[in-house]
Amino acid sequence: MEPLAHLDSPLFAAAHRDLAARARVWAEARGGAAGRCEDRDAVDAQCRNLVQDLGRAGFLRYCIREADGGALPDFDVRSLALMRETLAWHDPLADFAFAMQGLGSAPISLAGSPELKSRYLPGVAAGTTIAAFALSEPQAGSDVAAMECFARPAGADYLLDGCKTWISNGGIADFYCVFARTAAAQMRSDGSTLAQGISAFVVDADAPGLRIEARIDSMAPHPLALLRFNGCRIAARQRLGPEGEGFKLALRTLDIFRTSVAAAALGFGRRALDEALRHTQARRLFGQALADFQLTQGALADMATDLQAATLLTYHAAWRRDAGHNVTLEAAMAKMTATESAQRVVDRALQMFGGRGVERGHIIERLYRDVRVLRIYEGATEVQKLIIARALLKSHPEARSP
Repeated sequence: MEPLAHLDSPLFAAAHRDLAARARVWAEARGGAAGRCEDRDAVDAQCRNLVQDLGRAGFLRYCIREADGGALPDFDVRSLALMRETLAWHDPLADFAFAMQGLGSAPISLAGSPELKSRYLPGVAAGTTIAAFALSEPQAGSDVAAMECFARPAGADYLLDGCKTWISNGGIADFYCVFARTAAAQMRSDGSTLAQGISAFVVDADAPGLRIEARIDSMAPHPLALLRFNGCRIAARQRLGPEGEGFKLALRTLDIFRTSVAAAALGFGRRALDEALRHTQARRLFGQALADFQLTQGALADMATDLQAATLLTYHAAWRRDAGHNVTLEAAMAKMTATESAQRVVDRALQMFGGRGVERGHIIERLYRDVRVLRIYEGATEVQKLIIARALLKSHPEARSP
């Protein structure tokens, strides 16, 4: 498949095509992820270098708004998605580095004071400051409202206690956008927790009372950590938006970047299909090319169709968000479909490669690990199904009537 052939769609403008072309040239010049060391220290160093290089190339300016030094007046989800799809095809760690600069700083862009924006966002755009988004906890992953991390008033400040886990860029970030309770949790009659009483703060990595309690190694290597807060003092001016509005801010952030997760999945899936097409035409088996077998052709057809369907959902959601529509439903559909489809595509590609596909360091083996995590973070597939179903029931309440 020709990379980014869908750019001829009316969903895109000339600026999007230009951005995708520039990103592709940049990624090709870097040589991708071939031979990359997966040792933790090496991954940390590679991630820092990628953030700096993305900043020097001007690509991180798409992660923030023009008023704060960004490239465009507002977040443009199509630009974010095209960047992620292009980078994911070439280098999963480059995609990660780009995405986390956006996700980790978006709460400041959306709700930060002018002082906070001027202090943090220029460094994010330049690639000199590394951002992180600290939402999940050991007992509050998919059920974010169940978080226990608590920030209590202490004069003009807050004292933050608790922990955050599975935090991407944990251990290398310069600051964390942290979500914590500022009011006691309230329970529903069914035992679930209301999302009220959560606030957001910017916490510098060197803040007293914050420490990296553990580094986490995952199947798709990238900086990941458990953060521990023990009486961590945060100035009230570090709060993002009004007290108690943190959960809404988290949802606003995820509504922007969830569609880009789908786009990253497209990048992984397209790379796997491209590798499978080359391999099956070159591999000889029983006197003919692997691609000549009808079973192979059927699998390739399914792979291409899965990706095309996911592409349309993904960029339709991105286009609607850029047009000013609420896309909670569309983003959930895109994220679920693209990540599940990409997983199937990579799995089929690995099957075509046989033993080579499971060799440590092979491109398909790396893709298999990289694509798997996308079905979990920023809302697991099962959570996306709940979001979709609830949106449908809310818009058609009569469907529940006898």
